Amino acid sequence: MFALTSRIHFSQLEDSAQALTHFIQQYPKLMLLTGAGMSTDSGIPAYRDAKGQWQHAAPVQHQAFMQQRSVRQRYWARSLLGWSVIRDAQPNAAHFHLAQLEQKGHVTCLVTQNVDRLHQKAGSRQVIDLHGRSDRVCCMSCGYSLSRDQQHQRCLQLNPMLSLPNLQGRTKPDGDADWEEDFSHFQIADCPECGGILKPDVVFFGDNVPRERVEHAKQALHESDALGVIGSSLMVYSGLRFCRYARDLGKPLFILTQGVTRADDLAQLKLDTDIQATLTRTLAALPIL
Repeated sequence: MFALTSRIHFSQLEDSAQALTHFIQQYPKLMLLTGAGMSTDSGIPAYRDAKGQWQHAAPVQHQAFMQQRSVRQRYWARSLLGWSVIRDAQPNAAHFHLAQLEQKGHVTCLVTQNVDRLHQKAGSRQVIDLHGRSDRVCCMSCGYSLSRDQQHQRCLQLNPMLSLPNLQGRTKPDGDADWEEDFSHFQIADCPECGGILKPDVVFFGDNVPRERVEHAKQALHESDALGVIGSSLMVYSGLRFCRYARDLGKPLFILTQGVTRADDLAQLKLDTDIQATLTRTLAALPIL
């Protein structure tokens, strides 16, 4: 249907599903890289639109969070509203489809840029949380950790007079929320062990992905037949790098996402169609290995 050197773009659902089925039959052992587009149907908004442009104000930066108490006050106060949307989200059909692809033997490793843990909830086992996990909080000084829910309870106890507005539908992708007021009196719950700065166990913008995660993912790519990107615009280098590694290794690449990505010119197969519907048809057409 297509050769390794060809570049084919599909925007029709049936054509896309057939092309993806054929691709997986040619290259049955895949490393997958997923992004925010996987979780929008679970009620978690994406950072960017189909053109790769910001849909919200830029997220908190790592250095600003670490250096400015006012940024931490704003973040933890607003997260009291936004976190529950991430915490209570449930996997959608696309998450379950990728877990089934793993069960069928087609997924050697799933690397996700998402921090919502929905792949694990859906049953995927070979998962690398590239950007960490939002349900855990860690001390940046001593390494003490606790759950995100525990941290929020501590913040509420320190701020009993805080009045939380109703901001339904205005949550941001990282659990932040669209809420503006004077947070200068907000009391932050610092590390109970050493008094250090507590931060979600997430790679904030401006920070680096831990090297061991990158090396683990690179090794998985070496051991796979091809790379698939699903639901990511690849606008940040942490994900784009794996498309470039695949090119350097001579591994074919497919991209399934609605809109443009930074690796469109590297992909042998670009599918600009609905993720859930394309995966549903593809999964039904694939035999068990």
